[in-house]
Amino acid sequence: MPTDYFTDDPRTNLERMLAGDLYMADDPEIARRQQRAMRLAARYQAAYVEDVAEAGPILAELLAFVGQDVDVRPPLSVDYGSNISIGARTFVNYHLTALDVARITIGEDCQIGPNVQLLTPTHPVEPQPRRDKLEAAQPITIGDNVWLGGGVIVCPGVTIGDNSVIGAGSVVTKDIPAGVVAVGHPARPVRTL
Repeated sequence: MPTDYFTDDPRTNLERMLAGDLYMADDPEIARRQQRAMRLAARYQAAYVEDVAEAGPILAELLAFVGQDVDVRPPLSVDYGSNISIGARTFVNYHLTALDVARITIGEDCQIGPNVQLLTPTHPVEPQPRRDKLEAAQPITIGDNVWLGGGVIVCPGVTIGDNSVIGAGSVVTKDIPAGVVAVGHPARPVRTL
């Protein structure tokens, strides 16, 4: 039987999650929100294939904010969608996975390559709390005019500064300043723009 980590905390797991604290994903409201996101993402994909203009309102319903002239090519995989904002004129290529347990903010005029992963969830390093299914999340912020090459992985808590480029296949584990090219595992700036 798992330890009761929340004996003195009257909040629901959803409330803990939204506050950025440790929580367990067994809250019925969390499950309802995840199902809503899956349904809308499936509707978005089906609509996009038939008529991109018809798909736009579905994407706007799924995400917290969608700027003007945003193009997100499906499939799109999200946990909730309601914690994702995408700035104007941003292009997102196929197969974005955006696990938005915490806020994900994508700036204006960004280019997001195929198979990019934006991963806000974290899990305890200690074995027992992880076995007990505790989790949390840290936000991701991507500045304006950022280009994430294909297959980039952005880890929890990372901020990528305006005008930076992240090379294909890189794993971003720490903040990247504005105006640089960063590559590697972990990604490191290799050039100033």
